[in-house]
Amino acid sequence: MITSVNDPSIQVCLDQAKKPRQISVEVDGRTVTMRRPFPSPDDWRDLPIYFAMIDRFNNPIAMPHGKPWDMAFSGFQGGTFEGIRQKLDYIKNLGFRAIWLSPVLKNCYYNPYSYHGYGIQNFLAIEPRFTSNPARAHKDPRFAEMELERLVNEAHARGLYIIFDIVLNHTGDVFEYTGFGSTAPWVREPYRIAWRDVNGSPRSDWPEPPLDVPDEAAILPVELRRNEFFRRRGQGDEANGDFSSLKELVTDYFELDPVHGAIFPVREILIKTYQYLLARFDPDGYRIDTLKYVEPGFALEFGNDIREFALSIGKKNFFTFGEVYDNEDMISKYIGRSSSDSSDLVGVDAALDFPLFFRLPDVVKGQLPPTKLVEMYTYRRKAEKGIISSQGEASNYFVTFLDNHDQYHRFYFTDPENPHKYDDQVILGIGCLFTLLGIPCLYYGTEQGLSGMGKQLESVREALWGKPNAFDEKHPFYQATRKIANVRANQAALRYGRLYFRPVSGDGLHFGLSKTVEGVLAYSRLLSDEEILIVANTSVSSVWEGDVLVDYDLNARSSCFDLLYCNHEAATELPIVDKSGSRVSVQMENGATTTGPVRIVHLRMNPMEIQILRNRI
Repeated sequence: MITSVNDPSIQVCLDQAKKPRQISVEVDGRTVTMRRPFPSPDDWRDLPIYFAMIDRFNNPIAMPHGKPWDMAFSGFQGGTFEGIRQKLDYIKNLGFRAIWLSPVLKNCYYNPYSYHGYGIQNFLAIEPRFTSNPARAHKDPRFAEMELERLVNEAHARGLYIIFDIVLNHTGDVFEYTGFGSTAPWVREPYRIAWRDVNGSPRSDWPEPPLDVPDEAAILPVELRRNEFFRRRGQGDEANGDFSSLKELVTDYFELDPVHGAIFPVREILIKTYQYLLARFDPDGYRIDTLKYVEPGFALEFGNDIREFALSIGKKNFFTFGEVYDNEDMISKYIGRSSSDSSDLVGVDAALDFPLFFRLPDVVKGQLPPTKLVEMYTYRRKAEKGIISSQGEASNYFVTFLDNHDQYHRFYFTDPENPHKYDDQVILGIGCLFTLLGIPCLYYGTEQGLSGMGKQLESVREALWGKPNAFDEKHPFYQATRKIANVRANQAALRYGRLYFRPVSGDGLHFGLSKTVEGVLAYSRLLSDEEILIVANTSVSSVWEGDVLVDYDLNARSSCFDLLYCNHEAATELPIVDKSGSRVSVQMENGATTTGPVRIVHLRMNPMEIQILRNRI
C-alpha cells in the first residue's frame, strides 16, 4: 500500500498519465476502444449531472442493512461501486451525461457511521466498504481500486463522465480531545489530543501522531502526521474549527524557506494527493466539499494546479466546482479570480448554485413570488462582474439543483391524504432546473419519487435499491425527466442562450413580472435567432390564462411558437400576436415602464403546469 505522497510509484503514475494510451473495455458484449486519460467534453453545459451517494444508490447482491429501506439509518446501507456500474445505462437513458459520486477515499475503518465518505482517514486508498467484497478489499486494497477503475472505464465507454467528490478542509475522526472525546467546545488555543489506533481507540501515549504504525491508525499520507497540520480547537465555524467530529486541517499553515519563501505544506500534500487520484482513476471533474472553509488563496491555487495537471495529461476541460454554502458575495471569492488581481492563476471553475437553491424550490412551489428569482440573478451580475473563470461567465457553469444530501427534506412532498397531489410540482421544478442558466444536477431517487423528510440528514439519504421496483424506467418522474433532458439536449439555446425574464399579463394590457406567490414564472433563453420560452404556473390550485411577452425584434419573421414539452395537454402551436398602442403598459425588469408595440403569445395553463416552447424560424 502507498503511504506517502513521495512514494516513487506516485510519481510513476503521474508520469505515465502524460503518455496517453488506448485501452479496450467490454460493454454489453462489445469491445470499446478509447483513449486514457479520457478526453474532456467540449462544454460542460452539455452534460446534466446525476448525483449518486455510493452507499445509498444500489447493491445488486444484497438488500439494505437498515430496515425499512427509507428509514433514517446512520450506518452503512451497503451500496457499492458495482451497484452503480450495473445502472450506468439506467442513468444514461434518463438523460444524464455525467455522474457525481460521493467521496471514494477510505474513511476511518473503525467508524461504522462514515457511510457518506466525508470522514477520510487515508487520502491514498479507496474505501473497501464500497466494494462487492469488503473483507477481501480490506485485505487487498488493489481489489477496491479495480472495482472503482472498472466503474470509471465503463462509464467512459458509454460516453458518460465521472466527477469525484473530494475534501480539502477536514479529515475523519482521527484523534480524540483529551477529557472530552470526539468533539470539544471551541477554544483559542489547541487542545491536548490523543491519536487513534487501528481500532479507533485514543492512545494517551500518542499526543503526537506516531510515524511507524499500521495504515489504519492516525492519518495517511504520513506527511500529514504532524499536530500543527490540524486546528485542534474543537468545534467551530467558518475556518476556525472542526465539523462536529471531522477534524479540520490547517491549510493556511506555512513555513519560511530561505530560498522559496513561504511554503504551505498541507496544501502541497493535498494537491499532490488529488493529482494522483486524477492520474490513477481518470475522473473528469472534482466537486470540492466545504470549499468555503478553506482560504480563497488556497481555492485559487488548488483549482489552478489541478487544471494545469489535467491539461498536461490531455484532459483539456477538467471541471472543478465547489460547495460554498453561502451568498453571491462569498461565492465570488472562491471561483476563478478577480479581474483586478495581478495573479495569472485562475482557480476553481464554478460553484454549486446555492443562491438559486435558496429561492427556486420555493418559487416553483408557489411559496415565493417569481420576482425573487429575478432579484437573485440581478444581484449575481453585480457580485460577479469582475470574476474571470476558465469556463467563461461563471454563472453559466454553476451546478444547479433542487435538493441534495445536505438538506432535511427532499423537493418532492407527498401529502398523506392525497399522495399524488404534488406530482406535477416535481415535473415543473425539473423543467425549470433544466432550462435555467447552469448545469442541472438531479439528486438520486428524484426520478423514482423519493420524498424523504425528517430531523436528520439520513432522512433524505434513502437506500434507493430497497424501494420496490426501484429502477422503474416507466415511472412518471423518470419519463418526464428523460423527455425534459432530451429537449435540453436538442435545443442549443437551453444550454448556451442568454436568459431574460418575461413580463406577463392577465388582462392583455398591463404587463409585468409576477410579484405574488403562486405566480407565473416566465423567461426566455435566446441564442442567435432562436427563442425558447418557458412558462410555469406555480399555483397549486388555480388556472392561469393570459399573455406572455416575447422578443419583438427576434420574432419579426416568426409566426408562432411550437410546443416542445408540457406536463399537461396543451396546444402544439401558439400564434405570435402583435399588440400596438399606448394602452399597452409594460413594466420591465429594471422597474422602467414602456408602451407598445409588443409581441405576445396567449396561454391557458393548469395549476403546476410548465410549457417549453420555441419560436418557429
